[in-house]
Amino acid sequence: QVQLVESGGGLVQAGGSLRLSCAVSRRTFSKYAMGWFRQTPGKEREFVASITWNGGSTNYADSMKGRFTISRDNVKDTGWLQMNSLKPEDSAVYYCAALDTYSDYMSDNYKEYNYWGQGTQVTVSS
Repeated sequence: QVQLVESGGGLVQAGGSLRLSCAVSRRTFSKYAMGWFRQTPGKEREFVASITWNGGSTNYADSMKGRFTISRDNVKDTGWLQMNSLKPEDSAVYYCAALDTYSDYMSDNYKEYNYWGQGTQVTVSS
C-alpha cells in the first residue's frame, strides 16, 4: 500500500512560483509512476503532469508545458511539481497520485491511479 502527502500549496500572485511536494510512504518496493492532477469545484479532475517510476520520461498537459516541471527522487520517496509563471486559472486543489506499474508506463487518466494524496490548495491572485 502507498500513502501520499502533498505540501507546498498557498497563495501567490500571478507570475509567481510554487513548488509542491509529495511525500510517499509505502509498504512494498513496487514500482509506481507518479502523476499530478488538479481540480476546481464542479469540474472533473484534470491532468497536470506525470513521470515514470525511474524519472526517465515525463508528460505534461499542453497548458502546463514550459511552465511546470515534474520530478522525483526514489531514494527520498518524494516527488515535486515546480510551477512557474502561474496564472489565476491555475488556481485549484492539486493532488499527487501513484500508479502501480511493472514498466515505464505512466498515464494522464486519473482513473488509472491507485493511490492519492489529500490535496493541497493553490490560489493565484491577479
